Amino acid sequence: MRDLKGKKEAIISGQIGRCGTSIGANIREAQYAHGKADFVSKLQIALKEANETGYWLELLVETGYICEEEFKTLDQKCTALRAMLIASINTTKQNMQ
Repeated sequence: MRDLKGKKEAIISGQIGRCGTSIGANIREAQYAHGKADFVSKLQIALKEANETGYWLELLVETGYICEEEFKTLDQKCTALRAMLIASINTTKQNMQ
């Protein structure tokens, strides 16, 4: 992110900062959820934020602010995080039945 600020890119990097940190904040909130439904809700919000982060990463590579290699590394991490969130959501939903 610091590199982006040096390149005068503030809008997309700001968006990534907001949605990226929201992922962790919602996962943290889920730890103290008021029941399984609330837990799932918090993880679903984190999943949406992770998806949005992926969108902003795509814009960064398409506009040339990051290289393809850096994008692939970050996108793989974002995709792995989404997969973990989906698995946690699905497992919790199955245990609610």
